[in-house]
Amino acid sequence: MWGCLLLVILALAAHAEDFPQGTIVDSVKCAADSSQSYALYLPSNYSPDRPWSLILGFDPRARGRTPVERYQAAAETYGYIVAGSNNSSNASWEKSMLAVQAMAADVGARFRIDEKRVYTAGLSGGARVALGVALGTDRIAGVIASSAGYPDSKPRKSVPFVIFGTAGTEDFNYLELHQLDRALTTPHHLAIFEGGHTWLSSDLAVQAIEWMEIQAMKSGKRVRDEALIDKIFAARLARAEAQPNEKDICEALVSIDQDFTGLKDVSKVAARESELKQRKTVKAGLKKDLSQEQREERLREEFGAAEAGLSDPGTRGQSLGELKNWLADLSRKAEAPNDSDDRRMARRLLRGALASSVARARDPEYGKLLDKYRPAGRPF
Repeated sequence: MWGCLLLVILALAAHAEDFPQGTIVDSVKCAADSSQSYALYLPSNYSPDRPWSLILGFDPRARGRTPVERYQAAAETYGYIVAGSNNSSNASWEKSMLAVQAMAADVGARFRIDEKRVYTAGLSGGARVALGVALGTDRIAGVIASSAGYPDSKPRKSVPFVIFGTAGTEDFNYLELHQLDRALTTPHHLAIFEGGHTWLSSDLAVQAIEWMEIQAMKSGKRVRDEALIDKIFAARLARAEAQPNEKDICEALVSIDQDFTGLKDVSKVAARESELKQRKTVKAGLKKDLSQEQREERLREEFGAAEAGLSDPGTRGQSLGELKNWLADLSRKAEAPNDSDDRRMARRLLRGALASSVARARDPEYGKLLDKYRPAGRPF
């Protein structure tokens, strides 16, 4: 299925119908199946005289306009067509696959697409769709995955496409994105922002597309542009030096070193990076980050074991008691007045419990317990 999924993108014959440029079209019905539609953005200077990069976007609630809005500024600046499915959602993987096929075929038939520069992007379950598409075909250059990883949630050492991941500091999939980042050895980047389980901002979308442009130049998928390389390099350096502590500065410099090696002289970046790595504050910060991730993983496993115990009459009472105490403690920490690593972790764990629990369906009493701690409009 996936091997031929995006072959239609090679079709360059445009339909006669014209679409407005420089503005979002909320719904374009697919010519082959009018039940499928997508939101669309064409750059203001779009012309079929040359091929264009493409982003196929997937929202977990089938809101096609949302990814198009987030990538609009980046698309206008760097010349991308953006299409966001109005059918793909978390409700059904099969329906999402049909939506992918329909949208890709329709966009490929209507517009002139650069077959080497096709990207997918998504949030949460939509990120899993975006990565699922890329894993199933060799025609995806890169994926921008917001707040979720692979369809099977299992880290990989390598993939044949580049990945730009994003997650909020209070995102219940924060740990998953970090594990993806630590395991992956092929080109990738993880951007963490202040917030929860949500789409990346338009500003971060611009950074994601700039990162894709750098990767495309490194791989030969686009012509080198020295002025653009210098511009992005300078912006990355400025953001690195603006980080709040030496550990974060060091990590940002490591990323710059990796991304621009082969495109620019990064010897000064490498020297500063090497010097920072020797500092006690940096070593301590990196050690703390790893310890926090390991702690969060243990807590998730303990929570999962307690949930599993609900299905056994012999352990149900004990498990329910453990879950009551666990949720009460998380809620107390999540409501703490001051920001801290503990408060952020508590919010991630609590949101994860509320978002992903399947045990509630089998145990009404547990379902009521979870509802008690549902934020219902509170800040987190």
